[in-house]
Amino acid sequence: MSKHAGFHRRDFLRTTALGAIGASALTRGTLLGAENSVPGTPGIREYRLLGRTGFKVSDISCGFVGDAGVLNALLDNGVNYIDTAESYENEELVGKVVKDRDRKKIFITSKLELKKEDLTKASILARARKCLERLQTEYLDCMMIHSAENREILFTDGFHEAMRELKSEGRVRYLGVSNHGSNWYRDPEETMQKVLTAAAEDGRFDVFLMAYNYVQQDMGAEVLELCRRKNIGTTLMKTNPVGQYHLVKTRVERLEKEGKEVHPLFRSGLDRLKQKVEAAQEFIQKYNLNNPAEIRAAALRFCLSNSNVSTVCIGFRNFEQVDEYMALSGSRLEPVDEKKLSAFSRSGAMFYCRHACAQCESSCPHAVPVNKIMRYNHYFDAQGREKEAMAKYQRLDAAKADLCRDCDGYCEAACPYGIPIQGLLNLAHRRLTLV
Repeated sequence: MSKHAGFHRRDFLRTTALGAIGASALTRGTLLGAENSVPGTPGIREYRLLGRTGFKVSDISCGFVGDAGVLNALLDNGVNYIDTAESYENEELVGKVVKDRDRKKIFITSKLELKKEDLTKASILARARKCLERLQTEYLDCMMIHSAENREILFTDGFHEAMRELKSEGRVRYLGVSNHGSNWYRDPEETMQKVLTAAAEDGRFDVFLMAYNYVQQDMGAEVLELCRRKNIGTTLMKTNPVGQYHLVKTRVERLEKEGKEVHPLFRSGLDRLKQKVEAAQEFIQKYNLNNPAEIRAAALRFCLSNSNVSTVCIGFRNFEQVDEYMALSGSRLEPVDEKKLSAFSRSGAMFYCRHACAQCESSCPHAVPVNKIMRYNHYFDAQGREKEAMAKYQRLDAAKADLCRDCDGYCEAACPYGIPIQGLLNLAHRRLTLV
């Protein structure tokens, strides 16, 4: 067992109460007793079928991780699903950790972005083989199309031809697709629901990675139900939207404290945000929502309570997070959680730009990719991936949010959720460019 698995035990003891297991197991899950987890650690308490793959995955799984010790701790605690990607630049780290483990007990997924300028079988095959080389593994359990932004990309001949060859060699077992949302400058009408519904109907994709949380339930819930009927494995990301609320609150207070001069339109947007933050204080105080850990726990339990969910992918940055999230394995949404989430959905949800929505983007005269920019902002704020988020924003081959300062707010008028998105875009631009 890794020596790192025992770190921060006092933190675990303080959060053990969060790991209370519900009275009954989900029909697709298996609750495990203490004898099945690592002694002295929280450990995974539930494994669920990953659709037609037949593999039983830990209900909490590993998204992006940049530290070998943290990944070792996760595996020691029973995590057996690792999500990585060519663009994550951590495949070599994963490979070094996994090479000394029983490979058959770990499900590894990688992802390839399909770029229009290079969709040949030869190119995709070469890139996939490089993934296998970096991961130091003979095979991938699943290769996904990374962030499929429209239905057309699902049917890329080069990808499927390459995957057929790798499958015949025993180098890839299953196919999947991930979806964060569409981008207006490519194909604005393609929502997550449209893309993943098409993927499910196609029949060649066995596993989905999708955005779903207690604020953004509509599209996700329908896709999850479809996956149940089609026996497709479901892995979740973007399960905790609370980070955006705290970003807005902190940023507004800082701007006012520093007395910075801003464009009048930008200031009016900040004023709107401030009014809504103040209006939310009643709920925050009543339900003690100014404790982010409680909201994170409730948000994760919400996802784990859905019997159509196979696993929740979480990005882990440190050992404290290992203890915090492992303690939630096998748990369910409790009445007190429902009150907190309901309160937050009425207050904080007004600051949350829904992942994979993109319904406002077609109204933008400058073709600003709203959904993508807010996703990068989520990386910066909620996931601690500041450098990566800023680099992605700088490389963005589209209009940036600096154009939003002098705009008439077409996106805000078009938002079906009433999000003050123009103000959020201005905040995101300031944060991602440090201006």
